Amino acid sequence: MSTTTVVVLVAIVVAVAAAVAVILKNRRSQRLRSRFGPEYTRAFEESGSKNQAEAKLEKLEKRVQRYNLTPLSAPARAEFMAEWQGIQSRFVDDPKGALVEADTLIQKMMTARGYPVSDFEQRAADISVDHPLVVENYRAGHEIALRLAQGRASTEDMRQGMIEYRTLFNDLAGEPEMARVATSARA
Repeated sequence: MSTTTVVVLVAIVVAVAAAVAVILKNRRSQRLRSRFGPEYTRAFEESGSKNQAEAKLEKLEKRVQRYNLTPLSAPARAEFMAEWQGIQSRFVDDPKGALVEADTLIQKMMTARGYPVSDFEQRAADISVDHPLVVENYRAGHEIALRLAQGRASTEDMRQGMIEYRTLFNDLAGEPEMARVATSARA
């Protein structure tokens, strides 16, 4: 083989390898964007780098896969639903207490499902893996609960916090969000 032929073959191999690498990287990005939804954008905005954001999300995904996450049993689901109904009914008379109870109930549900309950940021990150469309509701509700603790939340804020928590509550209590998304996509 001539030197020119070898150079051309090497160039072709390098070009094919580069094309395969770009295709695999694009598939990875698309998979993560699809899996994490708005959380993908949040990770990118926080890191300022697509590669760092994707590495962070993949690491998070692997960590959560090690958890023994389970759906709620029917009796546990019924108990949580009854507790949630009680919290909602107390909101009119005690919005502060109801919001604090809602925050606590969400943590109890997460524990019952198998999520380790550590600090809030870790809980929100863990939830984002399987519930990316509602994790922002959790963050918003928690932010309102923090403002409440500082005496800076109005009754309207607390009402909004309950709505945010209810969205996550419904997702944790019911069919997993990603299963609903997949089912609606097939329909």
